[in-house]
Amino acid sequence: MKIKLAFFMASLVVLCSCDTYKQVPYFQDLNRSSVIQENIKNFSAYTIQPKDILGIYISSSANKEAAEPFNPNLNRQNGNIMDASSNNPIIGYLVDDKGNITLPLLGVLKVQGYTIEEVKDQLLKILPQYLKDPVVNIRLTNFKISVIGDVFKPDTYTFQTDKVTITQALAAAGDLNITAKRTTVLLVREIDGKRIFVPLDLTTKNFFESPYYYLKNNDVIYVDPDRTKFANVDRGYRNLSLIIGVASVVAVGASVYVAAVKK
Repeated sequence: MKIKLAFFMASLVVLCSCDTYKQVPYFQDLNRSSVIQENIKNFSAYTIQPKDILGIYISSSANKEAAEPFNPNLNRQNGNIMDASSNNPIIGYLVDDKGNITLPLLGVLKVQGYTIEEVKDQLLKILPQYLKDPVVNIRLTNFKISVIGDVFKPDTYTFQTDKVTITQALAAAGDLNITAKRTTVLLVREIDGKRIFVPLDLTTKNFFESPYYYLKNNDVIYVDPDRTKFANVDRGYRNLSLIIGVASVVAVGASVYVAAVKK
């Protein structure tokens, strides 16, 4: 009878372990026996929003000195923030609530809703009036993604590109812990005055085709822990509370005993 019970318990543990493991691997429905090629249809270039900071550096292949007025050595003035890069100095222009930036000599430029390449094209059309053979470099300097929950290194991460995927953000955070739920990863996004909450399943390859696979500035990724982790942590707290309680009782008992002996 005892042998049968032990065998039953061992089988139950194995079955539970197998069921739990099924929730761990990523992209489970992907055929890994051959090379698969797919066209990328869900990427769209990032469009600039208020509070973004655009790093802009204007130069001239014909006359470097002539471009200096477009790159004043500013620290903080009129919402402009200096990126102190010695090799490629870039002035950071904060996009205001109206979606504009203000450039030296050029004045106000509408950038909200445009891609970085479109803003670059705008400047290349305007600058020949002031500068021969202009060269424009633009990048988004404050592209940040927050990753919280059951990951190895929850934090806010800054990227030097506006083409960031969820897998890249999770990799920056050290990947999901083994106890994390991969079927209900939550993406929180604020755009155009609205906040949306998007559940994502990392266990299916269809995840790559999601319109939310490519992230936007200031996105938040939240990873749920599964019940196993909560149970382990809760058990630890209960055990610790029990130990503290027992220790307190022992300490009180010892104090009473010492007091009684002294009398």
